[in-house]
Amino acid sequence: MTRFLTRHSWSLGLFAILVILLVATRIIQPNFGASGLDSLARAALPFAFATIGMGIVVIAGGIDLSVASIMAVAGVIAALLMQQMGDASAGLVVLIVLLAGVTMGAINGLLIVLTRVPDIVVTLAMLFVWEGVALLILNAPGGTAAPWLRALVVGGVTIPGLPPELTAWLPRAFVVLVAFTLIIWLPLRRSKLGLSIYAIGSDQNAAFRSGVPIGLTRVAAYAFAGLFAALGGLSITLSTGIGEPIAGPYLLASVAAVVLGGISLTGGRGGLLGPIIAVFILRTLRLDLTLLSVDPNVTTIIEGIIMVAVVMIGGLLAMRGPR
Repeated sequence: MTRFLTRHSWSLGLFAILVILLVATRIIQPNFGASGLDSLARAALPFAFATIGMGIVVIAGGIDLSVASIMAVAGVIAALLMQQMGDASAGLVVLIVLLAGVTMGAINGLLIVLTRVPDIVVTLAMLFVWEGVALLILNAPGGTAAPWLRALVVGGVTIPGLPPELTAWLPRAFVVLVAFTLIIWLPLRRSKLGLSIYAIGSDQNAAFRSGVPIGLTRVAAYAFAGLFAALGGLSITLSTGIGEPIAGPYLLASVAAVVLGGISLTGGRGGLLGPIIAVFILRTLRLDLTLLSVDPNVTTIIEGIIMVAVVMIGGLLAMRGPR
């Protein structure tokens, strides 16, 4: 138990902060209940998927500035295909969207490996490329989402044999987040590829001398980032019911959550539990400011200051680490 507490002390501390914020939310808004948790979980879902994708790339020693644009492309593809193909083919549409996300992420990785241009430069350029692709697919918000897919992320979980009043407190969006994280990330982290991702982020030269295929591993890391970005874009479409071709504020938020969650910007260290909790902390903080009737512009300023401060502190710690 002591070893567990020591190993996960940062994540446990973040969880304690989240609990305090939720208690504060309840005090500010006494009517905050199951419906409030559902809204919070749905709002946090795309941010969480974007953060997971960013986290994998940062662990590998890189960064992906195009994650929000990939989400936009995935969202409009989903909305447009569901409108054209109908509800019966929605499952096939989901597979197409996820494949598109993997492809876009892999293209980012291939360009970085083949050109040897720094990640930040390549992904900044691809940010504009994927933004253009999203606008070509759908030049204005539109399309639709299959009702049965929307039902997967809206409302509380229904468990036979348990009172609905109890299960309603567990949002479906949160279950979807946990399910995809466990299904994809846990096997990946324990696999040879997962160890290789950590290895190239920790010390690329040592990983190369140990026989790790640096190029293929980096491409794979960006491909998984594209996969989770596609899940994020799909979750936006399912939550809103339409596709949005303009990239949302997910880039800086995902970087801030990654740093706040304990992943080192130098790569090779950290997990995904802390960043996911950090996402809910940032979303709950925004909710509390909204409930306090703080001016939306002031709320945006406060959020921006927090995110920039977190990223700057993470950068300073990363610079001091090697010294």
